[in-house]
Amino acid sequence: MLSRSKRKEESHLLNGGVKHSTWSKAFNSNAVWEEKDEFLDVIYWLRQIIAVILGVIWGVAPLKGFLGIAIFCVINAGVLYVYFSSFQQIDEEEYGGTWELTKEGFMTSFALFLVVWIIFYTALHFD
Repeated sequence: MLSRSKRKEESHLLNGGVKHSTWSKAFNSNAVWEEKDEFLDVIYWLRQIIAVILGVIWGVAPLKGFLGIAIFCVINAGVLYVYFSSFQQIDEEEYGGTWELTKEGFMTSFALFLVVWIIFYTALHFD
């Protein structure tokens, strides 16, 4: 376990600047991403958060069938597209194009969404 002073030392760069955490950069518009994988991790985890939130909402509001799945796909892809193209304004070609960013972590978020949706729907709407 790192002490507080050790963490503070690690957060300072050699030039005297402060290194920003990944999550602080994720919520700041036009952040500079030194590492490609760091931004892809943010995309991945934002998808997982969206999946849990939408899974709970779909389970509480008794949505069923293809309509629920289709709306999830549109919202999931749409929110992340707006995030990386408008909010972060990154160059998609650095990451393999728009399609690569759009599908980053999509299947795992889809599986998580289905699990959460099924659990909440079953718990609230079956006797």
